[in-house]
This record gives sequence, C-alpha cells and structure tokens, in this order.
Amino acid sequence: MNSRPFSKNRHRLSLTWRVIALSSLLLLVLVTLFTWLGHQNLTRQFQEGRMQHHARQQREIQLALRRSEENLRQLASLAAASPQLGPSLQSGDDDDILAALKPQWPTLQLDAGVEEIMVFNRQGRAMGNWGEDLDSNQRPIMAWVDRVMSTEMPLTTLRCSIDCRQYAAVPVLVDGQSVGLVILSRSLADVTRQAKSVSSSEVALLVTGPMEARGLPQERRLDDWNGQLMALTEQEESLPLLRQASAAASLSDLTASPFYLQHQGRHLELSASRMEEDKDRRSTGYFLLVSDITAQIQAINHDTRTLMYAGVAGWLAAELLLLIILLGPMSRLRRIASVLPALARGGFAEAREVIPSKSRRLPDEIDVLEGTTLELSRQLELLEEEVEARGEQLAERVDELAQERDFVGSLLDTARVFIIAQDGVGRISLVNAYTLSMLDIAEDVLIGRHFDDIFDAPGHSPVATTEAPQQEERTLLTPDSQVHTIVWYHAPLPNGNDASMARISVGLDITERKAAEGRLTWLAERDPLTSLYNRRFFQEAIQLSLQQGHTGAVLLLDLDQFKEVNELSGHHAGDRLLRDVADTLQLNLGHRGIIARLGGDEFALLLENADADQAIAIAQHCNQLLEGLRFSASGRRHRAVASIGIAQFPIHGETPADLMASADVAMYKAKENGLQRWHLLSTLESAKDELQERVYWVERLRKALQDDDFTLMVQPIVRLEDRDVKHYEVLIRMRETDGRLVSPAHFIPVAERNGMIVQLDRWVLHHSLQALRQLQEHGISLAVNLSGQSLHDKGLESFLAEELASSGADPHHLILEITETAAVTDFSTARGVLQAIRDLGCRTALDDFGVGFSSFHYLGQLPVDYIKIDGSFIRSLTLSPDSRVIVRAIADIAAGFGKQAIAEFVDQESLIPILQEYGITYGQGFHLGRPKSLMETFGEELRRGIG
Repeated sequence: MNSRPFSKNRHRLSLTWRVIALSSLLLLVLVTLFTWLGHQNLTRQFQEGRMQHHARQQREIQLALRRSEENLRQLASLAAASPQLGPSLQSGDDDDILAALKPQWPTLQLDAGVEEIMVFNRQGRAMGNWGEDLDSNQRPIMAWVDRVMSTEMPLTTLRCSIDCRQYAAVPVLVDGQSVGLVILSRSLADVTRQAKSVSSSEVALLVTGPMEARGLPQERRLDDWNGQLMALTEQEESLPLLRQASAAASLSDLTASPFYLQHQGRHLELSASRMEEDKDRRSTGYFLLVSDITAQIQAINHDTRTLMYAGVAGWLAAELLLLIILLGPMSRLRRIASVLPALARGGFAEAREVIPSKSRRLPDEIDVLEGTTLELSRQLELLEEEVEARGEQLAERVDELAQERDFVGSLLDTARVFIIAQDGVGRISLVNAYTLSMLDIAEDVLIGRHFDDIFDAPGHSPVATTEAPQQEERTLLTPDSQVHTIVWYHAPLPNGNDASMARISVGLDITERKAAEGRLTWLAERDPLTSLYNRRFFQEAIQLSLQQGHTGAVLLLDLDQFKEVNELSGHHAGDRLLRDVADTLQLNLGHRGIIARLGGDEFALLLENADADQAIAIAQHCNQLLEGLRFSASGRRHRAVASIGIAQFPIHGETPADLMASADVAMYKAKENGLQRWHLLSTLESAKDELQERVYWVERLRKALQDDDFTLMVQPIVRLEDRDVKHYEVLIRMRETDGRLVSPAHFIPVAERNGMIVQLDRWVLHHSLQALRQLQEHGISLAVNLSGQSLHDKGLESFLAEELASSGADPHHLILEITETAAVTDFSTARGVLQAIRDLGCRTALDDFGVGFSSFHYLGQLPVDYIKIDGSFIRSLTLSPDSRVIVRAIADIAAGFGKQAIAEFVDQESLIPILQEYGITYGQGFHLGRPKSLMETFGEELRRGIG
C-alpha cells in the first residue's frame, strides 16, 4: 500500500470540524426551538387556566344572582304570608296594611338588605310602601301587578336604570284567592361583594343602554360601551383601566374571553359577566372583573430565560465534550478509510499491515470496525454461497405468495359482499365474483370503468381521495330492475408499485335492513290495523299545534255497539269494520286534518283553524259517511254508528291531555243525547263538572291506595253435584268515611284509564294471600282477578313469588283469573304470563269466556285450569236455544282440552240441572251465594289463625 496517500488522509481533519460545526448549528436550533416551545407552552397553560378561571367566575356570579333572586322571592313570600296582611287588603284599610308589615320592615331592611316594600290591592292600587317612592324610579309596576294577578304566580326580575335592582312580586292569598301582592326590591350590593370575594379581583357594575341621568357622575360614563358604572372598587386605579379597555374591546368580547392589557408597567386582565336583559327596556347589566396578573407574566418570562440559559450552557458543554471524544477516534477512522480502497482491489495483505492485530482491553466500535475489515475478505469468499442459498429461499417464498394469492382470490370470489379495487382516479381495476353476478356483466367489460358510473350516489360528487377511510351509501340498479341500497367502506391500500390498486371498496347490500327501518319508523307513528296515525303521533300533533299558537278543534269518535260486532261475528269482523271506517274517514276527510285511531273503537280528528260551526259540520258529515257504510259479516248486517265529542282549543284545554279529556267528556254527552250523536263542549255547561268528577275519583283512588281504604268481598263458587263450597272469588269494594261500600264500577274504569289498576291488582293479591294463609288448611281456594294491564307488568312474577314466600300461602290454593278479551288481544303475552304463574304453582282461569268465538282457536294453547262461561249466555239459557247451543259447545270444548268449566250468573234453581247435563262442574251467582265481606264469611277461621 502506498504510504503517501495514507499520510495525507491522516493529517486531514475537515470531517471532525464539519461534525462540530453541523452539531453546533443543530444544537443552537434545538435550544432556540425548545426555548420558544417552552415559552409557548407556559403561555398556553396560563391562558387555559385563565379561561377556566373566567368560566368559573361567570358561573359563580350567575349562581350568586340566582340565589339572591330566590332569597328575595322567599322574603317576599314571607311578607305576603303575614297573617294580618290578607284581611287588611280585603278590607282596604291602609293603616292596617301598614301595621301588618311595619314590624317586618326593619328586619328586612337591616338583615336582608331590602330597600323597598310595595303593597298593591287586586285592582293595582298602591296600598302602602316603605323605602323609595313609587315614582322615583320608573318601573313597569302595573305590568308586574297585572301579570301576577292574572297568573297567581310569583314574579322575579332584574331591572337596571339609575341602579341595578332585583325585584320579587308575590301574590297575597286568602282562602286560595289572590287579594293583592307584595313587591320587594334590593340592590346588587351583596352580589357585588360576593363576586369580589370569589374572584379576588376589583369589581365594577356596568349598565348599558338608555337610562335616567339623575345623579349619575359623568366621570363614570363609558361612551365606547354606551354604559354607566354603577359601582366600582378602587376607583382611582380601576377607572382609567376600564376607559382604556372600552376603547380596545367590546363587551361581547369580554364576556366570551378575558382581555389583557398593560398599564403603568403592570399586566392586567379584564373580564365581564353578563346579567339578564331588562325585559321592559334595553338596559343590560354587566359585572366587570379586573385582575392583576403581573406576577404570573413575570414568572413565565423568568422560566423562559432560565430555560434559554440552561440550553446555551448545555450546548457549549456538549460541543466541548464532542470535540474531546472525536479527536482520537477520528484519526483511527481515517486510517481505516485509507485501506478500504485496497480491499476493493483485493489488497488484503496491505490492510493487515496497516491495521494492528492487537486487541484493546476495552474495545470500542472502531475496534470492531478494524476487526470487521480484517474479516471482510473471508466474508466475501462466502458471499457467493450465501447468495445462492438466498436465491433458493426466495424461490420458495414466491411459491408461498402464489398460494396465498390463490387463497385470497378464492376468498374474494366466495364472499357475499361487493369487493372492488380502484386506481387513483376511480377506475375499477379488480372485482370479485359476487359483484359480477349481481351486475350480470363480464369482467373485461367492467374493468376500467369509473366506480361512480356503476354505483349511483345522488347528491354526492365522485370520490377521488384515497388518503383516509370513508363510508357512504349508494344505490344500484340491477339488470332485473331492482334498486338496491349498498353501504360502501372505502379504504386506501398501502403504497406500492401497483398504481392500479389505490383504494379498496367493500360494499354490503342493506336493502332489506333499510326496508325494515322504514317499516319500524312507520309503525312508531301508525296504527298497524288501520294504517292511520296512532295515539302517540296524534298527541304530538296536538302539542305542536298548541305550541305554534294555532286554534282549531278535536273530534273524538267512539263507535256505538261495536262490542256486538265482536260478540256476534267475531274479532276478525270487528277488525274489518275498523279498517272500513278508517278508509272511509281517510278518503273523505284526510285533506281536512290529521286522522288517528286512538285504540279499540276510538278515532280522532285534529282540525286546525276550524271554528265551532266548521267542526259541527264535519261531525255531521262523519255521521253521514258512517251511515252510508254497509257492513256484513257471517250473514249479519251491522251499522257503523259513532258518538262524536267536539272540543275546541285552546278554549277547552291547553295541553293534549286536557284537550283529549274535554273531548272525551263531550263524547259521553253525545252518547247520552242519542239522537244527535254529536256534542260540542261548552265551557259553561255541566260537562265540566263531569270532568271534575273524574279528577275527584282519580284523587280518591290514589288516597284509598295510600290509606288502605278498601275491603275484600268473596262470592262462593259452588260444585253443582253436591253444593260443596271450597272455592271463592275475591271481589273488591272501596270504603267511604261513613262506612258505605263503593261499587268497583265507580273506580275500576278510572284505575284502568290512569294506570293505577296494576297497584290495585297488587293490593288485592297481597291481602288475599294474607287471608289464604289462614284458610288453606280448611281446603279453601281463592280466585283473584287480574286486569289486562297487569299482563304487561314485568314485575308481576317476582312480586307474586315474593308475596307467596312472605305470606306462607300455598300457591295451589290461589287461582288467578284473566278475561278472555285481554288474553286474545295480546295472546303471546297472556300465554307467557299464565305459564309463569303456573310455574309458581298457582292455578289459572279464563273469565268471561265465549264473548268472541275466535278465542276457541287459542283455548288449547292457553295454560289455564278453569273456563268461566260469560254470564250473558247463562242468563238466557232457559229461554234461548242459541245460548244452549253455545254453552254446550263451550263445555264440550273445555272438557276436550282438560279444563273445568264454571258458569257465571246462576240466578235461579232451574239452571242447575241444565248445567249438570252439559257437564259443567261449578256455578257462581246470586242464587248460589251473594258476595259477602271476607271477615263475615271466614271470621272464625281468620281469628283462629291470628290467635
């Protein structure tokens, strides 16, 4: 190896100094960057903290205002509740009024900060005042008086004129009637002090807008904000700051975020909290908060300088250390660099001569490099063999990739989703077999076409971006003229050499799901039987109309004698009649307003902007339409006759519930009328009393449930063969204060309409099980009726299980009855509830059986032990051949299904042989036993059990 070039390279140190220069530049840039970032971070943290502090200050101030307002309203209520004030206002004696409140004025003034009390009678005449004169501060006193007297509700407000005050007006009540009102006012001094305490800042109270100029100092006038400072702490220092801030920022800016300014070498922060606007004028109050943040700003600057000094010192130390470290190793590195060209030429001996073979005790990376250089020649000899081995491995990997490609291709073709690859401009470059089958097109025809040309996306521009995943819905028209909704998920493919694969699109056909969602939306607003709107949508439509201030009328239609259609021709005929009525109403009156089926045989019409005459005309037209409806079923002709109740809004109700209740009252009036078949509710007639009577029964029922004002009666169910009685039906009566018993006909319908029937059922179950615990040892069973609503009580099963466990009653001696109508109306629910009851060990019965012959189909599937034949068939058994055929059929069907039959309403001895002939085991009625109280029937057994 030539030593001359080696000598030149050894003395060349440019690389070392280049590293020093570049590293110095880099470190200086990093020190500057980190210092700037540190300063920015400290500033950002400080600003975020101040923003949070600003938001907290606003919340605290608004909370203090609300608390002060509520406290003032409570003080006004206490003053209005003075025992002597009401009678004094009634008598109109000014001296008595002054005497009634005079003892309270010093306490309210000194302890509560009240600055003024005003008393007005019901006509708005001032009867007395303490504090400021009535005319000294222009206020809408009479407007407040009219509002409180008309609504009989307290009023609180904030008014800013020559000062800012809170006012509270409370009606004075005597025997539930307003005889006048009391108005209290006080300033915001306490709120201002609390704001200063909470914020630890200087506080100013600013009022903007027009105001009286009496007694207001001009030096506190801020023209830029069109406002006047009503209160100000540290005026000499704060007033110049506020003038400077008013010229630089608006009040809306101060309310949204703090404003920063410098004054006399100090850093200051100014923020504002807005109070509610004056409701009668354009004046608005603001709390202005001035905070000194000089210490925080100086701390930020100090930390920034410290960070910069530390960075510069670190840079100098790092460069010195780097220079010391590089001097020796770089000279050795230059020596190695001089021999590498010789190695490239095959001069391995020269390399071994230059590089020492002696190893260091503590080797470093350059020692490794020297050793590696010596080994390089031997490694080059082995390189060819290594290349051959790698080539074989690469061939094997190519085969594996080919297999994976075939698997992926098979997977794409078998997947039941659309899979399409696109290039950068949206042209299709790959499709799976499912896509080709759905489009019924050859692959070579589809490849190269634009994605947007095949899959339509109304309202969307072609998607050309491939940078981020994207999800969208598009439509596809298949060759069979079917429109499909496809949800697509687009995702970019990893960058590679294949430009035709820029994005992968996977599509899922959600046509059926879309149709199901549309059906669910339709069902949420519609009645499934008639396709009319349902009760929920109708009530929402009424609510919307009332909110928009519309007037109009509500017509409530109830089909008369509809039950006869179900009883004579079956429920399927009743359903068909309901559909015919709905179609007739929708066809002829659908353009006049919203038509809905509320449930059962009730329909309703919402007529906006219709007066009383128009509503009556439409009601008469409805009756004419229904009279012209000819309906036949099972060889019988039925008439569709309706009773129509008319209520106007907002006259007869300002809420959907009140309006529907008024229409319901009018509908019952129409039923009572009979001939006219419609009734327009009047606010002066006795129909209002009927509504109040319903409200009375609701409250009476709620009180009876709270106070246990019920008593249980029992009626025997007799075994006809030997007149043995081991089976009783439990009946309920309400107990009045004078000891009279109220028939369930008065309160059961109310409980069903208001949802309290479930509580009533639970009350009967609880007390029946308590009695059954004492009676079961005598072989006595009790039958308890369950309402249709209890079938939907999800907690019924757990409640019954807990009551059985706590009472100790044998579930086999408890029989739970449900009506046939409830069971058939919701068959799946009834079946599940009955099976759950039987799983607990109880027995079940089907009450009022035979009303609808369609129930025969369900009888074998309902888990019941007893069938109670409806009394309407039993009463006419001796007179009507049809009733005898029906009762015999029911008895045979019950026996065929292994269920025992009970005949209701057995009121004469002549019925018993007929029932026995039909194989009916039990009977119930006044002839066999009248209802008696539980204690009267089983007094001895119950007392013995208690003893």
